[in-house]
Amino acid sequence: MKTKRKKSADERLLERYEAGEFVSTSPTRAELKKFRDAARAALAKDRRVNIRLSSSVMMGLQARAAEEGLPYQTLIASVLHKFVTGRLVDLPSRTMPPAGSRSAARKTSGRPMSPAAMRKEHDLSKAKRAKAVPHLARLQAQ
Repeated sequence: MKTKRKKSADERLLERYEAGEFVSTSPTRAELKKFRDAARAALAKDRRVNIRLSSSVMMGLQARAAEEGLPYQTLIASVLHKFVTGRLVDLPSRTMPPAGSRSAARKTSGRPMSPAAMRKEHDLSKAKRAKAVPHLARLQAQ
């Protein structure tokens, strides 16, 4: 005896549509105005923010934006929007060492680093990033 496959929600919806259960309606002028106003409010960029970032963070943002093919300010706005709406996904960086790597362990070992050691570590990681992301050298020169 064959068992019937359970229909998906999409299939049930399509059947109901084809059976004529849905009726197309036109929104009223008041509804259109309400929808338009809601869309404008949601998309409005009416605030300006000024922040200070380290050079390495800025270069990383510019490199990532170049990889994505968009302006770095748009990338920053997108990341902030995703964070606020809870849609920011934490993925491993393409240009920074993974959390369990030796260089990451040195940075988070719990003991403070001297300023000279921090500069050396920064210079080394900057050189590694330049090798990992070829166009980063161009961005650093700008």
